[in-house]
Amino acid sequence: MSMTKLFSPGPVMVKDNVRRALLHYDICHRSHEFEEMFVDTQEKILKLFNADDSYYSMIVSGSGTSANETVLSSLFQPGEEVMLIRNGMFGERLLEIIEKYQIPLVDVAFPWAAYPDLNVIEKAMADHPKVKVVTMVFHETCTGMINPVKEVGQLCRQYGKLLSVDCVSAAGGQNIDVVDKNIDLCTSVGGKCVGAFPGSAYVCAKKDVLESLTAEQCRNVYLSLYKHYQTALSSHQTPNTPNVNLFWPLNVALTNILEDETLAGRIARYQRCAEIIRKGLTDMGCRMLLEEHLSNTVTSVFLPQGVDGARFLSEMEKRGYTFYAGKGDYARQGMIQVANMGEIYEQDCCNMLEVFQLVLRQMQN
Repeated sequence: MSMTKLFSPGPVMVKDNVRRALLHYDICHRSHEFEEMFVDTQEKILKLFNADDSYYSMIVSGSGTSANETVLSSLFQPGEEVMLIRNGMFGERLLEIIEKYQIPLVDVAFPWAAYPDLNVIEKAMADHPKVKVVTMVFHETCTGMINPVKEVGQLCRQYGKLLSVDCVSAAGGQNIDVVDKNIDLCTSVGGKCVGAFPGSAYVCAKKDVLESLTAEQCRNVYLSLYKHYQTALSSHQTPNTPNVNLFWPLNVALTNILEDETLAGRIARYQRCAEIIRKGLTDMGCRMLLEEHLSNTVTSVFLPQGVDGARFLSEMEKRGYTFYAGKGDYARQGMIQVANMGEIYEQDCCNMLEVFQLVLRQMQN
């Protein structure tokens, strides 16, 4: 059986040295060797976000949602509010976390695929002085839209708010400069643009925010940001037994970006691949969901009229290509998502488009 090409927004195809890192010999997470690797990975995470020495990073065993829950369940004292800016499924995931922990909420909601209106956001900040943290998604994966994080960061600075950003599907694929964008806390995971495996999430945050935390204000035992920070700071470890085997591939994947391809090179490759995919799909009569604010790694398109989306995805999978169906109502409208995260290169995109066109023609005849 030939290997399937994952043109899906996670999990992604990984480099051979990342896969080999899974076979690292058994090691105790309380050993000096683990601690050295842990510290090295922390430093690489900071570089991924272009962070300066006012930031600190921690690694959380779990998916990207675990990192987001770590942050949102840990930041608030009684009476403090959170403002959520959302325009898609993963903004709604943040909403689910906020509501589960019963954090007082200012909900600034926009329709899916609608670019957030900064005037509406600024008015909400001005009208709600109790808001401590503004939170949003950098790359709303369900549509492929890049949200106005820098502009919101400028408003947060103006109104004295902290900015927490879900960068799960953006880190390693978009240029994220936490200093320039005034991001106080951000999250991501290995199994997306970084090119590692699911299950190794991480948080990058301002040290002064982390220093202000207390154990009591954190509402989750396993996902306590206070515990993760204090344990990493004092002993270069995690508060509970981590998924040790996934730390090694994360470290190798970050090394591949920072020391081999370079972060700028990785982003440029993703941009080139996205351009190839978008031109090819448009030439075949597929309609793009977005005309602007597109990410470097996810393309949402509607198949030509009369082509059944579920059957098309099945036929492509038989030929070795995996895509995602659109989320929510988009799936019923025949939308699919074609991603180019991880080990996908220009020639892979050209090869995929040839098969894509073949299957389309067969289904249209």
